[in-house]
Amino acid sequence: MEDSKPTTEVEPTATEVDPTAYKFRGRDIIFGAQMLFVAFGALVLVPILAGLDPNVALFTAGVGTLVFQLVTGGKVPVFLASSFAFIAPIQFGVAEYGLAETLSGLVAAGAFYLLLSLLIFFFGSGFLVRLLPPIVTGPVIMVIGLALAPIAIGMASSEGDTYTKGQALIVAGAALLATILTALLARGMLRLLPILIGIVVGYVAGLVLGLVDFSPMADAPWFAIPSFTFPVFHAPAILYILPVAIAPAIEHFGDVIAIGSVAKKDYLRDPGIHRTLLGDGLATSLAAFLGGPPNTTYSEVTGAVALTKSFNGAIMTWAAIIAVILAFVSKLGAFIRTIPSPAMGGILVILFGTIVVVGINSLVQSGRDLMQPRNLIIVAVILIFGVGGLALEAGEFALEGIGLCGIVGVLLNLVLPQSLGE
Repeated sequence: MEDSKPTTEVEPTATEVDPTAYKFRGRDIIFGAQMLFVAFGALVLVPILAGLDPNVALFTAGVGTLVFQLVTGGKVPVFLASSFAFIAPIQFGVAEYGLAETLSGLVAAGAFYLLLSLLIFFFGSGFLVRLLPPIVTGPVIMVIGLALAPIAIGMASSEGDTYTKGQALIVAGAALLATILTALLARGMLRLLPILIGIVVGYVAGLVLGLVDFSPMADAPWFAIPSFTFPVFHAPAILYILPVAIAPAIEHFGDVIAIGSVAKKDYLRDPGIHRTLLGDGLATSLAAFLGGPPNTTYSEVTGAVALTKSFNGAIMTWAAIIAVILAFVSKLGAFIRTIPSPAMGGILVILFGTIVVVGINSLVQSGRDLMQPRNLIIVAVILIFGVGGLALEAGEFALEGIGLCGIVGVLLNLVLPQSLGE
C-alpha cells in the first residue's frame, strides 16, 4: 500500500525554473522597451490633458516603477504610470488653486494609500471592502468618466487657430476609428496598442490636413532636465483631491488580482496587498513631489504580460530605466506636444467612456439589486452630485465634484441601514 503524503508545492529544480523569479538580464532590454511601448500612449496622454510636462511623467513613471519593485521585492511584473482617474481633478485644481498647490493634493492622495496599506497590514483587507463596497466605488468611477466627457467632445470638435471644426472632426474620427478597429480586429501584440495606433493615424490625418505645428520641436534642445515642479501645501486643494483617491485604491485590488491570475501567483498574499498598495502610494507621492501625475498599475501592460508570458519582474526594471532615460530627451517631449488636439479627442471618446463602463461593470459584478431603495439612493445621489457639479464652500474651503460625491457615498453607505426599503 502506498504511503499517504500531504500535497506540497514543488520547488523549481535546476531544470525547472520559476518563470516569475526576478532575473536581471541584459537580453531582456528589448522586452522592457516593448512593455514601455505598450504603456506609452496612455502614459503621455494624461500629462498632456492635465497640462503637465510629458517628460516629467516619463521620469516619475520610471522612478515610481522602481520604487514599487523595491517595496514588493520585484515579485509583481507591473509598470506604474499616469492615472486617468485624476485628470479632471488636476485640471480643475490647476485652474482654481495653481499647479504647485494642486500637487500638494496629489501628494496627500499618495499618503492616503500609505494609510490604507498600514490599516490593511494590521486589520486585513476586509474592512476596506466594507468601507468602500462596489455600490459606492462603482458610481464614483462612473462620475470620473462622465466628468471628463465634455473634454473629449471639446477636443474632438472645436476649431483651432489654423483649422476648422470640420477638419477637427475628420482627424478625431480617423483616430477614433483606428482605435476601435485595432481593439476589435488586430491580433497579437498589435491588439495591445489601440491607443498608440489611434494616435499615429490621427497624427497622419492631422499632417495631411495641416493641423500639425512643428515649431515646438524646432525650439526644443535635444537633451534637457525635465521641468520639475515642487508642491506647495494648500489645504483646499488637498481636501478637494483626496477623496478622488478612493476609486483608484479599490481598482488597485483588481489590478493586482488580474496580474496574479496571469502569472498564476497569489500576489494578495505574497508580497501582500499592503505592500503593493504601499508601493503605489510611494510612487504617487514621489511623482507629485516632482510635478508628475499620480501613478497606477496599467492594464495594457497586464495584457502584454499575458500575451508574451514575460513574468520576470526585471523586465519592468528595464522598462523603468528606459523611461527615465527618455525623460531627458527634450525633443521627445516637444514631439509629443505636436500631436493635434482633435486626434487626442477622438481617442478620449473611447478612453473616458471605458472608465464609465468599468464603473457600471463593478456594479453589475457585485450582484446588487439597484432598484432596492437603499442601493438606488446611494447610486443616485453619487451620480447627480458628481455629474451635476454640486459644490460646498466655506471661505477657502471647497468640496465638490468627484471628491464630494465620493465622501457622500461613503457616508450614506455607513449611515443607511442595510435593511432599508426591503
